[in-house]
Amino acid sequence: MRWLSPEDLSQIYGAPAPAATRKVADHLTDAYRAHIQRARFCILATVGPEGTDASPRGDDGPVVRELDPQTLALPDWRGNDRIDSLANIARDDRTSLMFLVRGSANVIRINGRARITDDPGLRASFAHEGKEPRTVIVLRIAEVYFQCARAVIRAGLWTGEDDSAGLPTPGQILADLTAGQVGGESYDIEWPERAARTMW
Repeated sequence: MRWLSPEDLSQIYGAPAPAATRKVADHLTDAYRAHIQRARFCILATVGPEGTDASPRGDDGPVVRELDPQTLALPDWRGNDRIDSLANIARDDRTSLMFLVRGSANVIRINGRARITDDPGLRASFAHEGKEPRTVIVLRIAEVYFQCARAVIRAGLWTGEDDSAGLPTPGQILADLTAGQVGGESYDIEWPERAARTMW
């Protein structure tokens, strides 16, 4: 197998069309803002000494808040407490976000630099059902652009049947990995109530 260099890739793919390069902005335009404000889900990508990390982030309204046209705030709601993404950002501020809006084939991508804060006022501004995020990620936008829709169209992401039928459950995965010491059927049975209680 041959591993390709940047020069090899340039020869294979050639120069991108103007639409692929002219779509990039260094701040939220009105059109990009409309997409971001509608998105309730995004993927947070970070890099650190142990490698890369990509983490799903979701909310029941906009998943991020615009602080100004070049700055976004992303509350860190309850999760698994591994803090992989947060630890990466604290050591290497290069951060990317990928936003999906249900029903739209357009994916909005943002690359920039992020920091983490536990500022009381900012945390309080995100309060939900009396609970606040423990920290907030604040990202300074370097570039924002839309991704070609072909990937979402090829995957039929918003159409067709439910592909999840018959997949191993989290409880089964845990039980397999731990020889039954963690997880199992009880984990799956208890999960919906636990999730509802610890959503925020």
